[in-house]
Amino acid sequence: MAVSFSGLDRRFRGGIATGLRLAVVGIVLCPLGFPSQPSPPKSRNVLVMYSFYERDQTSLDAIEAAVRAHFHGPVNFSVNYLQNPTFEEKAYRQNLAETIGREFKNSRPDLVLVASEPALRFAVEYRPTMFPGAPIVFWAISSSLAFEKMPGVTGVAAPAGTHETIDLALQLEPDTTSVAVVAGTSQTEQYWLGDVHRELLRHGALREIDVVGSPGAELLERIARLPDHTVMIFLLYPEDLRQPAISNWDVLAAASQRFPVYSIFPSLALDRGGIGGAYYDGLEDATAAGQVAARVLAGESPDSIPVVRLPDLKIKVDARQLQRWHIAQAALPPGALVLHREPNLWQQYKGYIVAAISLILLQAGLIVGLLWQMARRRRSEAELRVTRDRLNMAVTAGTSVGWDVDYTSGRHRWFGDLNTIFGIAGSYFDGRLGNFIETVHPGDRERVRATIEGARVNRAPYAAEFRVVRPDGEVRWLSARGKFYFLPSGEAVRMLGIATDITDRKSAEEAINSLSGQLIRAQEEERRRIAREIHDDYQQRLAVLAIELATLAQDIEEEDADAAARLGDLWSRASQIGTDLHTLSHRLHSSALDSMGLVAALKVLCREFRSYHDIAVALVAEQVPEGLSHDVALCLFRVTQEALQNVRKHSRARRAEVRVQGLRGEIHLAVVDAGVGFDFRKRAAGSGIGLRSMEERLRLVNGRFEVRSRTDGGTLVEAWVPIEIGNDPEAALGEKDSSTPPEQTIA
Repeated sequence: MAVSFSGLDRRFRGGIATGLRLAVVGIVLCPLGFPSQPSPPKSRNVLVMYSFYERDQTSLDAIEAAVRAHFHGPVNFSVNYLQNPTFEEKAYRQNLAETIGREFKNSRPDLVLVASEPALRFAVEYRPTMFPGAPIVFWAISSSLAFEKMPGVTGVAAPAGTHETIDLALQLEPDTTSVAVVAGTSQTEQYWLGDVHRELLRHGALREIDVVGSPGAELLERIARLPDHTVMIFLLYPEDLRQPAISNWDVLAAASQRFPVYSIFPSLALDRGGIGGAYYDGLEDATAAGQVAARVLAGESPDSIPVVRLPDLKIKVDARQLQRWHIAQAALPPGALVLHREPNLWQQYKGYIVAAISLILLQAGLIVGLLWQMARRRRSEAELRVTRDRLNMAVTAGTSVGWDVDYTSGRHRWFGDLNTIFGIAGSYFDGRLGNFIETVHPGDRERVRATIEGARVNRAPYAAEFRVVRPDGEVRWLSARGKFYFLPSGEAVRMLGIATDITDRKSAEEAINSLSGQLIRAQEEERRRIAREIHDDYQQRLAVLAIELATLAQDIEEEDADAAARLGDLWSRASQIGTDLHTLSHRLHSSALDSMGLVAALKVLCREFRSYHDIAVALVAEQVPEGLSHDVALCLFRVTQEALQNVRKHSRARRAEVRVQGLRGEIHLAVVDAGVGFDFRKRAAGSGIGLRSMEERLRLVNGRFEVRSRTDGGTLVEAWVPIEIGNDPEAALGEKDSSTPPEQTIA
């Protein structure tokens, strides 16, 4: 018989690379050095060998998902189905192995995944011919073969459910006198037939009847002659490609009409007319095999990976067959899974029942609610009077004031600790809104007036912190909140508000801010001192050491080449340490910032950042004035430095951009990336000191700070710092001709 590889059903599934992993072969760290280009990772080829008639696509998907989840690299899958009427003939298997060997002669798979016992025996026996030395991982195997020690082979051993399935059949059919075992003539079916024989020896009183043969009329006749009170164990698997007139499914359908049928294979019982059996979880089996395969692809030897044993079996039965054979579900073992249950009355009409009950409850609730609201209103009116008195006493007792403005009558009442805050004797004062505005500090008056008017127009609550001036000249800080009440027409009729004295808090904040500024300045001084010491002392000493090592290597090169090579290696390490110290010195304090200004320092920063972290940084500088104060330049430099570090740590972006621009009266800085972004509201509460340090530095130079980001939408960090501009704003900003493009540097 001619053997052709076209008889195999092969389906190639192209692996999709999850991402390029950058492998840095070597980086020469020097100011004009160029980093090496990363090489793409090598794809791994996995061959899956099946000997099942039915293609278990779900298991294949589970294996592939597990491999890709635990092995981070490109993987290509291909599948071979080996089932053939002559597969058990040695000559056919030999020819098939030679055909597969020629197919994979120039592209040996990195791993072979095998499902079922026939495929495993074939792969192990003919591995030298098909794919010499390829590791093998198996799954969907419950026989003793899974526990045999085979070099270069490991996998997942699934428990066999023969014992449990026979016990289930006899438990549900207590009047059984005979057990009929229906099986084919293949090697696998004969193995499981023998396994059933061994289990039935435990039940000596039972009569065992073997019905063995290929599907056909003779097999149906033998089944028809079986005695009553017989339970059937069905092991007859379909024969691929032959397509007989009477298939194994026809045999199963005929048998299940006369006898309760059980099987140790779920596909031969469930949803086919059989009652069920004890089965392992096929998805769990496939997932475990995928995890083992990922370990082998990662470099582990199969001999060092023990065979994974799946946990206990699960009893699964068909509820329709239980009802047909009058088997009560209460007779099932604890934990049994019943499939295809018929919906009960509640399941069929649950929506109508829930809707009717909900309507009745809603009507009853509305009636009860109306009665409750009437009683509650009477109680609320009584409690409201008490609450007003309590509020008045609470505001009066604390360092707070409240006000109630009636726009209809024009009355404006203040109440609370008026003496401490406004210098007004007593706890009540009737006046006009204008009286209140006149007490506000002139520097805050317009802002307070605009806040109140804006809240009134937008029909929103208002909040503000401002100063008031007492008649004796003392200034107090207040934190005020309030809201408006409107008619349906939109006209404001009332405004309520309350203010708390925060003078002590403001004083404490000023003290803390002053201390924070001193700490930042002290930190910069210490950075400058350490950077200078590294540059002038340690780096020079390392340079001298490197020179001496190089000289010594040259002197002894002819006498001892190995020692000279080792000295050369020590010279390279010393030079590397010197370069790292030079970079550390720049990070601690940029000498370019002192000598050449902000733009030059930012160029150096972006170039060094690209060299060390392989992230391209574009610098765009436009109309940046010369002669910026050292505090402003240092602040913008540190903010840029911290923002780029956040790009490296969190964004996963490969590019970033730094823009610095001189505007009228201020400098604008922006650092933007197109990375993964983050939810700033969630991050703010638990963030580290990076963002806070940027805010504090900008506060010390009266600057403003803003971060805008969203998940998968990148991040934008912006800062504005006011600068003093002389009589010639055009010259101060260093403005260029409109035809001259802005300076741009890509690091």
